Amino acid sequence: MKSKLMFALLGVLAVVGVYAGTVLATPPSGQSTTTLAKAPFEPLKLKAKSDPANLWRLKLKTHGMSDAYVVGNTFAANGGTSGWHSHPGPSLVFVVAGTITNSMFDGHHCMTHEYTAGQGFVDEGGADVHMITNNGSVEARTIAVQLVQAGATRRIDADDPCS
Repeated sequence: MKSKLMFALLGVLAVVGVYAGTVLATPPSGQSTTTLAKAPFEPLKLKAKSDPANLWRLKLKTHGMSDAYVVGNTFAANGGTSGWHSHPGPSLVFVVAGTITNSMFDGHHCMTHEYTAGQGFVDEGGADVHMITNNGSVEARTIAVQLVQAGATRRIDADDPCS
């Protein structure tokens, strides 16, 4: 009898967990994404340097294959949003039209930063989640270059960590 009760309890917990995950996630609204390009890349081992006075350096190393994406995002005026989400790898985000607000949660703090056309930012990916919102009265657009492990999901929906 105990095993039947335990099995029933586990079943109820599984259903509640699936339901809560569905209800709490914050999907996009008034936002569309178009994949402009996608290509596989062999393992990367890049080093770049500048002249010694500048001290600019870049180091990028991956193990295994990667998928690189270029995606275009359009955010409707007055509230178009990506919803809270994360990416398993880094993104370079270019704002090409309008103004967007990037809300971020780094595991400890919620913060926001506004970007206008001609500006860009880096989303490091991983455990940090973020949400892009267009609070302006005109459509906003971004282009993102993303690098993720081959076969990985490019976007992972997340619950609102700041509410």
